[in-house]
Amino acid sequence: MRRTILVLLCCISATAVAQTRIALTGATLIDGRGGAPVNHANVIVANGKIECAGADCAVPKDAKVVDAKGMWITPGLVDSHVHFSQTGWADGRPDALDVRAQYPYENTIADLKTHPERFAHTYLCSGVTGVFDVGGYPWTLQLASRFEKDTSAPHISAAGPLLSTLDHWLNLPAERQFIHLKDEVSGRDGVKYLASQGAKAIKVWYIVTNSLPVDQSEPFVTAAGDEAAKRGLPLIVHATGLVEAKAALRAGAKLLVHSVWDLHLDDEFIALAKKNGTIVTPTLTVADGYGRMFASVVGEIAIVPDDPNRCVDAQTVAKVKATPKMKDPSITVAQVLNREQRTRELAQIAADNLMELVDAGIPIATGTDAGNPLTLHGVSMYAEMEAMQKAGMTPMQVIVSSTAIAARAARFDDVTGTIEKGKDADLLLLDADPTHDVKNFRRVRFVMRAGVLRSIAELSAMAR
Repeated sequence: MRRTILVLLCCISATAVAQTRIALTGATLIDGRGGAPVNHANVIVANGKIECAGADCAVPKDAKVVDAKGMWITPGLVDSHVHFSQTGWADGRPDALDVRAQYPYENTIADLKTHPERFAHTYLCSGVTGVFDVGGYPWTLQLASRFEKDTSAPHISAAGPLLSTLDHWLNLPAERQFIHLKDEVSGRDGVKYLASQGAKAIKVWYIVTNSLPVDQSEPFVTAAGDEAAKRGLPLIVHATGLVEAKAALRAGAKLLVHSVWDLHLDDEFIALAKKNGTIVTPTLTVADGYGRMFASVVGEIAIVPDDPNRCVDAQTVAKVKATPKMKDPSITVAQVLNREQRTRELAQIAADNLMELVDAGIPIATGTDAGNPLTLHGVSMYAEMEAMQKAGMTPMQVIVSSTAIAARAARFDDVTGTIEKGKDADLLLLDADPTHDVKNFRRVRFVMRAGVLRSIAELSAMAR
């Protein structure tokens, strides 16, 4: 069966495949909508779109037939929380570990701006056919148009620069990724600017400090939310504390891109989320990456990227492997151990809160916060999905969160996220059952993006 697919790939160019009717036959179909898998299903693809999907789809006489018996077909995965302005290592976040002496920050960002295809290829190789960039430099707003016709890259939606209650320094001299949200006027002006630049959403980085408590900053966030609503743009908020998360919901937040991890949720939070129709992206695993980086620096511990299909680019792999050589005398063993203990405690609260949201019927979208240190682009989806399952979600719930709901969060669910007639043919072929365990997404063997079918070997070569 795999030989049949390989023969097809060898004989038809990528351009030709997109213009050819293809029939994937005999697979188990999981369409992303949460229904029971369909055995012995066919998926018919024409001109990059899904023409028919199900057990009753006849195979057209002119179709190139791919025997997919013994495989599972799912929608491509969607990561609803990524940052193309970050590298997945310390050079993109010198506010966490300062390596600017070896890796000048301005050079790092220039390279990211020039070569975003590096991460685009890694995403596709990892089975991720759609991403939502929820905060970064203004150039991220151009990624959607740059890659939308490129079948070697995922769908991309972007929010652009973040409105931040903290006047964060991680910017460039003539270009900001953080716009200081210091009062109501700056909130409204920031939204107007982002809307004029084509932002698909308004992101607020809601940081609370002793000098800027929630009761002081909430009017700023509310003003930004009101201005966003006037322009038909959803409000996205990073809020990891219960108090500021509820303030974000009162401001009209449609997407929360982190779980609350300081306290367990209360009835008010659930009621506000239901009223807004808010989607929550729990982002359970990002803190682990910081912990592993700091432990590597202090203990000179080698790090091996979690990359089962060799999708991570060589430049990123080299930097990750160099982590034990980085020196920062301000980081101590005691600090690392205390951080690990605190991370475990917060992770348990976040997992508990995730299940409370699921039980309450709040829609959950999978997202990784990719780009943060050791939360690598693309491949971090596997650990995030597995953490959601470990928290108590069923494999099918995780699948729906990682496809249909994540696509809705990214605002491109009209074209991708489920396997339905008329949508883009963004599909995965797996050789193990993901409804038994979502770790089987690591066993992706073929990825189809807009009707172009590629093997994992081809995608790995492209990514590396």
